[in-house]
Amino acid sequence: MRKKIVAANWKMNLTLAQGEQLINDILAAGIRLADGQEVVISTPFPYLVKAKSLLKNYPGFYVGAQNCYSEKSGAYTGEVSAEMLQSIGVDYVILGHSERREYFHESNEMLAKKVDQALANGLKPIFCCGEPLAIRQAETQNDYVAKQLEESLYHLTEEQLKQVVIAYEPIWAIGTGLTASAAQAQDMHAFIRSQIAAKYGREAALRMPILYGGSAKPGNAAELFACPDVDGGLIGGASLVAADFAAIVSKLA
Repeated sequence: MRKKIVAANWKMNLTLAQGEQLINDILAAGIRLADGQEVVISTPFPYLVKAKSLLKNYPGFYVGAQNCYSEKSGAYTGEVSAEMLQSIGVDYVILGHSERREYFHESNEMLAKKVDQALANGLKPIFCCGEPLAIRQAETQNDYVAKQLEESLYHLTEEQLKQVVIAYEPIWAIGTGLTASAAQAQDMHAFIRSQIAAKYGREAALRMPILYGGSAKPGNAAELFACPDVDGGLIGGASLVAADFAAIVSKLA
């Protein structure tokens, strides 16, 4: 049985006090996780230690960082290494988010190095992939995503791949007013799983959690999570509202 995961991505939002209140409100919502279900709270770097302390007594709840650097250490002012994250007990790290690719020009090759750093330090990468609008309109999204997977993940061994989670982001459906249907999400998730199967075998593909990262909300989460190849969500804006986030998590059941 593969994991079912809902991961919150707070992005660059909230003060420390607001973040602490949000976590407390999420915990107060009484979320009940079944076996194999996980919640990951990915906060800005300054809040990770606090988040870890608040979640430590809640089984199934984990802390994620939103990024790490591609090198182990060195003269990289302002960057945060995977080793630093490991040292404070971070569990997951989001890598290759569409905003990082767009605004900070992160390449597939750089992300391969970030994945390596994360795995070397015991972090579980949530590896993001997905196509922009022009690629979707040209109907070349499969080739586009396949290249992201090949250039950033296919150097891994099957054993290393067991620690990776994939998140599919239809970039064209995030904040544009356009909406990806559950069928479109399922089609791409199934394609991603087929690519993993072709490279690593059927068992590895069946084991791989693939999350949907395209503006999941309480109103569409149940339909999305009912798709056979959608194993949860990477949640942006809705993760900043405790009631909405708790409602989305409840749809995993």
